[in-house]
Amino acid sequence: MPPSITLVGGRGRMGQTLAACAAEFGMEVAASLDVGDDLAAGLKQGDVIIDFSFHTTTATVLQQAVALGKPLVIGTTGHAPEEKQRLRDLAARIPCVWAGNYSVGVNLLFWLTQKATQVLSTDYDVEVVEMHHRFKKDAPSGTAARLLEIILEERKLGTGALRHGREGITGERTSTEVGMHALRGGDVVGDHTVMYAAAGERLELTHKASDRGIFARGALRAAQWVTGRPAGLYDMQDVLGLKG
Repeated sequence: MPPSITLVGGRGRMGQTLAACAAEFGMEVAASLDVGDDLAAGLKQGDVIIDFSFHTTTATVLQQAVALGKPLVIGTTGHAPEEKQRLRDLAARIPCVWAGNYSVGVNLLFWLTQKATQVLSTDYDVEVVEMHHRFKKDAPSGTAARLLEIILEERKLGTGALRHGREGITGERTSTEVGMHALRGGDVVGDHTVMYAAAGERLELTHKASDRGIFARGALRAAQWVTGRPAGLYDMQDVLGLKG
């Protein structure tokens, strides 16, 4: 029998989409919670928790999930690096899937970005461009942040290599920098492009989302997958079997 779910951020765009898509997976929404609700009481309901609320709520949700011993799926973005590492350490105490993006296509983009960065030398300059709707509160997106992490890891670069947009007399571009550009406007669900530019050619890996349902279905798939797993921190690469 599919697990029942407790939604945190239930009245937000993603929360409403998750609730609408749950029936496709035969999953019941046991509770739908938001800021101001009694999280301690609400999180006791349901077999697995899905959190798409706000980054300031993640610590509370995690602490409650650990206390209850419940599996958790986190889709919230916007955490500072130091805070995220502390929360990830806490999340490893329960079965937890934490991903910046739950789309199957985007997670394939992550895999392709890793492979392309391994193959292409530093003769190829790398830039990441993302665009989202005007209401998105954080930048860059969690998906873009993960793409950047992959590129920096494969090129063995630190965060000092990042260039968040460019302004003024910046000088010539170096081979050890990675550009990040966040665009906002309209009702764009989410576009992400990784560009590798060299003398004579350019390779672009692009994913464009037109339906928020792809993220909800991926998160629900993750909720089914993580239920009954050993304690540990997982991501969508684990859920989709793309690792190894």
